Order: sequence, then C-alpha cells, then structure tokens
Amino acid sequence: MTHEAPSDAIAAATHADPYPFYAQLRAGPPLLRDDRLGLWIASRAEVVMQVLAHPQLRVRPVAEPVPRAIVGLPAGELFSQLIRMNDGPLHAMHRPVLQRGLAGLDLRAVHSLAREVADELKADSLDDWCLAMPVSAVAALLGFHSAQWPALARWTRDFVACLSPLSSAEQLQGASQAAHELLVRFEPLMASAQPGSLLAGIQEQAARSPEVQRRVLLCNLVGLLSQTCEGTAGLLGNAIVALRREPGLHDAFTQGRVMAQDIVAEVARHDSSVQNTRRFVAEPAVVAGTALAAGDAILVLLASAQRDEALHPDPDRFDVSRSERHLLGFGHGPHACPGMALALAIAAAGLESLGRRRLADAASLPARWHYRRSVNGRLPQFSA
Repeated sequence: MTHEAPSDAIAAATHADPYPFYAQLRAGPPLLRDDRLGLWIASRAEVVMQVLAHPQLRVRPVAEPVPRAIVGLPAGELFSQLIRMNDGPLHAMHRPVLQRGLAGLDLRAVHSLAREVADELKADSLDDWCLAMPVSAVAALLGFHSAQWPALARWTRDFVACLSPLSSAEQLQGASQAAHELLVRFEPLMASAQPGSLLAGIQEQAARSPEVQRRVLLCNLVGLLSQTCEGTAGLLGNAIVALRREPGLHDAFTQGRVMAQDIVAEVARHDSSVQNTRRFVAEPAVVAGTALAAGDAILVLLASAQRDEALHPDPDRFDVSRSERHLLGFGHGPHACPGMALALAIAAAGLESLGRRRLADAASLPARWHYRRSVNGRLPQFSA
C-alpha cells in the first residue's frame, strides 16, 4: 500500500510510513533548511551523530530552559531538574550517578521481574496495557508495591503531557498535579529504599558523589518513570505492529524460533518509537559544513539515520539476525539514554507476556492502528 507523503519532517513521526520520505531527505543536503518550520533538518546518520555530539548545541533553547507554559508550576520545577533536559554542571554532576546505577542492574533479573509485572498487570485495552506495563516494571524495580503501580502509571501519563507542545491548558494543569503526586510518593521511598532495588543502587552511587543534590536526584527518579512511559510503550507497540506486518514473524516468535529481545532490538532500529529530537545552537557553529547562528534549531531525525545504508546494510529490511545495530533512537553523545538496555529488557518481557497470552493466536493481532498525536514519538493506538 502506498501513502501520501508526510507534509513535513515533524508530521512524519506519526505518518503511516515515513521512511520513503526520510530517504528523500537523506538524498538532499547534509543540513536542509525548512523555512516553513523554521528549522534545520539533519537526516543522515553521520550528520545526526555529529549534531548530537556537538559541544555548541543544547537540548533546550538558551532563552527558554523550561517551556513557558509550565514555568512556576510543579511540572516546571520537575522539568527544570531533569538531566535529559539540561546541559552544563547539573547534567555533568548527576548523569553519572544514574548511569552507574542503571549499569549495575542485572538484566536477567530485570527481565524476570518485568515479566512477572507483565503477567500480573490488568488493563481494559491493549493500548492501556502497553502504556502501563513499562512504568509499572520500573516502579517495581525501584521498590514500589504493586498496589501503587496503577496510580503511578496514571500520574506518569499525566505528567508527560507537559513535555509536548500539543498539550492543552487542562492537560498542563493535570501534569502539574501529577508531578506533585509523584514527588510526594518518591519522598518516603527514598527514605527506606529496599536493599537490592534500583533505587538503593542509585542512592549508593549518589553517596559517593557529595556534589549530588537530593532534590535533583528526587526529580530524576520521577524522570525514570516519565522517560520510560511513552518511549518504551511505543517500542512495545511497534513490536506488536511488526508481528502483524512482517511475514512469518508471529509464528516464528510464538514457536520459539525468534526471541522477543531480538524482535525488540530490530524494532528499535527499524521503526523507532522516538523519531526525532531537537538541538539548539548556543553560539555560532559550523555543522556539516553549514554555518549556524546562535538561536538556530535543528530537527534531528533519529529514525531516518537508523535507515541510512551508511550505518546499516540493507536498512529497510526487518532482520532480527543483524549482528550489529546502532540504536540512535536512544540518542548519541552526552545525552545518550543510559536506560537503553533497561528499556529493551522491559519491552522484551512485555512482548513475551503478550505472545503467550493476549496475542498467542495470530488472529488476535490488531488489524488496524493509527499513531497518537505527537511531534516526535511513534506510539501506535490499536483501539478504535
């Protein structure tokens, strides 16, 4: 089936098939100027990696470190402390703590616990299940009791609304209430972390770094839930799409000839749940031979870069047996996501659970879906 091309590089994120459009962009200039969007566009793998590692480029506009709509609100205060939304000293001091805490996880134990969560979790729809499962798994790893998972998942979904420019005033107010509720729930958990939990591991790393600020750490623990929410739900949802779309994949999976972790890893490359991100020029810079002025913005097409044949041979083919993958959907350079292995393990556990229960029969696979409104995420919605 052919589809009309996306209207622009932002609309591509939720297009039925944006990949031919991305290929056209890669065939053009290394950095393409889109005056209608007011952005430069990076689509090739080499340029995307250069942009993400460039020292003069920032994750937020210098003049607007927190979105204006949430400044002064609880959501804004939480947002301002997230290391993924910051450069400079705050990022440099606190990222290593989370990075080392996450690196200390036993991924087999993570998979086992996440599978238990997935098997236990109840939800009214497949959409709700995909959104709740990753957050519930991270909550369990941190030490929250299962009775708390539904509320944590609901508040996390409400909070992530503040990260989108598409959110209404009502959603932004709800995000602030959710931010407050999440921070309140993390306070007592931090005071009595369970030995062996992810939280205990992060606190152990924080104790070795006297410059770490407790409030910043608290906010970034909430950030573990928010960053997991739609990104990992999208990875899980796009894996379900792959089971429907790729010939023979469902049978190979349910018969044990293809492992869930191999499907999830290839989905993360082939149909990334995070299609793009942005970088902002702090000082005049040259990127890919193009002179950029302070204040310029670059739309970084991560999903396009992963389909670049310079990075992956035969990039449009879904191949679970690839020997090497560069998953730029999790970032690159100083802001590469330290939770990549965690997200892949959780999504694989969720897919296993679905494949043995809800989607065990190929006939039970969703026949139709569309993508939730977003400027950068690719999260299928299966409900009518």
